[in-house]
Amino acid sequence: MNLLEHEAKSLLSISGIAVPKGVLVRNDSTPPFLPLVLKSQVPVGGRGKAGAIKIASSESEYIQAVSDIMSLPVKGHTPDLLLAEELLSIERELYLSILVDRSSQLIQVVAHNNGGVEVEDNSHFNLWSIENTSDVDHIGQALADYYDIPEKTFLLQDIVEQLYKCFIENDATLIEINPLILTSEGFLVAGDAKITLDQAAAFRHDWNFSQPETNNNFVTIDTHGMVATVANGAGLAMATVDAVYDFGMKPANFLDIGGGATAETLIIAFNQIAAYADVKAIVINIFAGITRADEVARAIITASNSISHLPPLFIRIAGTNKVEAAAMLKEASFTLYEDLESCLIAAKEVVV
Repeated sequence: MNLLEHEAKSLLSISGIAVPKGVLVRNDSTPPFLPLVLKSQVPVGGRGKAGAIKIASSESEYIQAVSDIMSLPVKGHTPDLLLAEELLSIERELYLSILVDRSSQLIQVVAHNNGGVEVEDNSHFNLWSIENTSDVDHIGQALADYYDIPEKTFLLQDIVEQLYKCFIENDATLIEINPLILTSEGFLVAGDAKITLDQAAAFRHDWNFSQPETNNNFVTIDTHGMVATVANGAGLAMATVDAVYDFGMKPANFLDIGGGATAETLIIAFNQIAAYADVKAIVINIFAGITRADEVARAIITASNSISHLPPLFIRIAGTNKVEAAAMLKEASFTLYEDLESCLIAAKEVVV
């Protein structure tokens, strides 16, 4: 479950991590304070590059920014509300996150001394495994050395402890602070935040976050996975994920759309997939039966046309009315692959 920014920051604040002063607004004509930063509240990344974050220094700029952002879809999501935050005086932008690393089966703290909107272009992220609070002091010290702010060692040790506490107590799979802002006054503040919670742990919590419509059979495997998967039937979905691993690629998700591959279910699925910043290919593996192959093809075409900036689709459909499906996909400039292996070979060319 991907939280909105203001929801993520509320959890960070409860854990003791500093966040900017902010209030939620909709179509308010009067700014709560000035100057401020207005941020679209949608459950996907890329808001800055999409123009969904704006600075307003006057009432007229505020009114125009609210109007622009409220009507601006980001990866298929249009906001219901905006977050208005104080404008910070930024000295440096850093990157800090904590996540479950599938390959090592450990919780890891991840850092880079260059945060912000271009963080995806960075290489050589620093990693530290964390098993309990006894690891906090040495990780905080290492972060202070890595960021080259030794005078903030104690503060970073506190932040690591608070981040780990928030992660464990909320059954998170990812908490990302990007940027972690060092202000000109010397404070460290979570300028932006992303939190993914483990939906399977919801029974242990009193979560009251309003989430967009989702598919109950959608499971996040790796938020940094580069291949998204869509299949019908749990067995075929698991086999598709395993096949992606076997081809040396990291799957981002497991998704069983069941027997009803409609345009609506695929639009929901594609919107969920669009939330993964690193996905470069979507592998669709369908065996048509009760839902015919041509119906699936029509749903794929309709759904993909409704969402801009989707990664390329690699489609394998077998079963009833496959010939008709192939003709429809060809007319819409999609390729239908003969088998899953051919699909994955083609996908790997864009992933690697």
